[in-house]
Amino acid sequence: MDHYKSWAGLKKQLSDNLCDTLKNRVTYFLTRYHDVHNSYGRAAILLDGKELVCFSWIEMYYQENDISKLYDKKPDASYEDLVAKMKPKWDADCTYCEMDFLDAVLHFRNLSIMEALESENYMIKILAIMDRRIGKRTLSKILKDGAYKDFPDWVRQFYELRLSQ
Repeated sequence: MDHYKSWAGLKKQLSDNLCDTLKNRVTYFLTRYHDVHNSYGRAAILLDGKELVCFSWIEMYYQENDISKLYDKKPDASYEDLVAKMKPKWDADCTYCEMDFLDAVLHFRNLSIMEALESENYMIKILAIMDRRIGKRTLSKILKDGAYKDFPDWVRQFYELRLSQ
């Protein structure tokens, strides 16, 4: 994972890069419970104070359970192969924890906006579609193409939010 100074700095960077229509409407939330074993945490993206998506430490256990079941069936498989096999299920169900979100944020800040839009990571796509660097032509191309309609509901809602502006 990339290094960063503070969540406040990352949050400000994300908020400053929001498109004008979503500024002061979309907020990012991340907390870590340092007094709890393993410093569990929670992340969320909110619109007008309403939580649209949540990434919680509990999802980490669901991920580990999925991997464990697969490992029992294929003990010779690498961890990366097992994760790749589970990714479609996790994408569909939004089975991601706050550390997955934080990792996506850190990765997103080093990508061009077009690389972010084409990313396989749905969290990066969400951050990109709300970014002010996307122009009207790109938005109209995304709308015309309609590929976002095949995304899981938790991702599609962000595309619909931005494209309805």
